[in-house]
Amino acid sequence: MTTFVDIAKRLESAASAATIASRNLLSLDTNPVPGEWTHVTKIDPEEEKQLPLLFPLYLQHTSVLEVGGSKDVTGENTRQTLELVADRPAPAFQEPSGPAQVTNATREQAEFLAIPEVLNGDAESLVGALGRGIEHIEEELVPAMLAEKLPIPLGEGLEGRIASAATSWMIEEAIFEAYIIQNPDSAAAREANVEENDLLGPEAAKQRAMAAERYHEAEIIYLEYSGTFGGEEAQDILAAIDEGVSWSRIWYGGGLDDRENAKAVVDAGADAVVVGNVFHEIAAEETGICADAAEALGPDADRAAVESWVEENVDVEGTNATRYLSTITSLSNPTSRAREYLIATIEAYLGLSALAEDLEGEVNDETSLSAALDDREELPGEVELSKVLPDDERSFPRDLVAGLLAERFNVEAEVPPVGHVSIDL
Repeated sequence: MTTFVDIAKRLESAASAATIASRNLLSLDTNPVPGEWTHVTKIDPEEEKQLPLLFPLYLQHTSVLEVGGSKDVTGENTRQTLELVADRPAPAFQEPSGPAQVTNATREQAEFLAIPEVLNGDAESLVGALGRGIEHIEEELVPAMLAEKLPIPLGEGLEGRIASAATSWMIEEAIFEAYIIQNPDSAAAREANVEENDLLGPEAAKQRAMAAERYHEAEIIYLEYSGTFGGEEAQDILAAIDEGVSWSRIWYGGGLDDRENAKAVVDAGADAVVVGNVFHEIAAEETGICADAAEALGPDADRAAVESWVEENVDVEGTNATRYLSTITSLSNPTSRAREYLIATIEAYLGLSALAEDLEGEVNDETSLSAALDDREELPGEVELSKVLPDDERSFPRDLVAGLLAERFNVEAEVPPVGHVSIDL
């Protein structure tokens, strides 16, 4: 007699056979991480890691945003960061460094959850963190979600089974990033207990990548040098990994701030490059440039005056804006784009400063702020941002201005979390 258990076993066996056949015999690309993602911008929710004022101008050129960090990251500042950047204009996913950073709000905002596992760290970094994450989902995240969604309690037994099934489904839907960390002096290495003798050569890296693909079904193999460029060593490792895996995406991160290095790792076998620090450094840099421009030009300067000032006072080719854009190898003339975006940023900053002065004493609550902005046909930065945002995000430029002014006048209002934007009016 065939039982339900027999049927379940056969279904599971058939599903496994179909997966093996599709990936190996038919060479079908079933990886849920899009192969066309070639450039990843890593955005850290930490308060000190700010965003450029007109950040969508830069992010229109990246494939996807990876939101996560290892220091001072919480569920709340992750939620705020995702709310600010997701789909403006690139999609975003969450990579948590701790289970409490994953909330129902972050799950709804992110394309998917990417769970990091370190292949050359200690056992804790490979399975311990994952275990804590699963526990958090089953014992905290799912029960909170059920309490919010269900009209009445279903009883401890049934809700427990639902929580178990939902946890398994969330883990099944998650993306696994199998890290190989090669900089022992980095925060990532310290967190995963990666020391000098844990660093891998090409053959060992290839073998672990193959195990990650076949056994762990890791969608991403991530070679991480954490702030330093791996050079020829990284290229050799990438080539070996590329030879060993066929289904997993291969990503490289670490020390990328110019076109030559980005192109070198792609040529070696990386499917995508991950760029983080240099993007945040644009924000710090433009804050000083805008302050200098405001002092030199005044609030009424026109575009010609701003262009002339930039030409005389800013080495655009040496800016972080150019360095970031140069890592996008498909983008022609990154210096010219950086100049264009910097001029637009200065114009927006001057316009925002003038607007804030005009509204001094006029804005004291959300209603008066809204009325003051409704009276203005065009707001600073609105034209530039509207050109790069999708149709359903066209209200964002006005929301951004409202948020910056609400912060300036200490007004409580439903606006984007602009505390993550570098400019302070």
